[in-house]
Amino acid sequence: MEETRYRERIIELYEEGLNFRKLKNKTHTLKHKNPVCKDNITIELEIKNNRIINAGFYGISCFVSTVSASALIKNIKGMKLEEAKKLTKKDLDKFLGVKITPGRIKCELLPLEALKKIKNV
Repeated sequence: MEETRYRERIIELYEEGLNFRKLKNKTHTLKHKNPVCKDNITIELEIKNNRIINAGFYGISCFVSTVSASALIKNIKGMKLEEAKKLTKKDLDKFLGVKITPGRIKCELLPLEALKKIKNV
């Protein structure tokens, strides 16, 4: 039963929209690769007055990394970069509304790891 709910929630998130896009007015960009697989993701931010006003991502990644990046992007808009960089796996699980299975945690954390490497303004 839990496995079914997990899959349903991940599909729901995918269908909600992905925030998969390049930004026209980006101020920060970071590419990050998962050393275990071929997933790679680029996160772009537009920051004004020390706040993330727009964000997007693109790259080649699995379903879990893609959904995780989308949920992260959706939730960091309006935050200060310093606040966003303090987010944890627990926060990401909350954004997703489901706990990712142990075998897919690296996939889930890929976008969060990229965000944490972006240099502050």
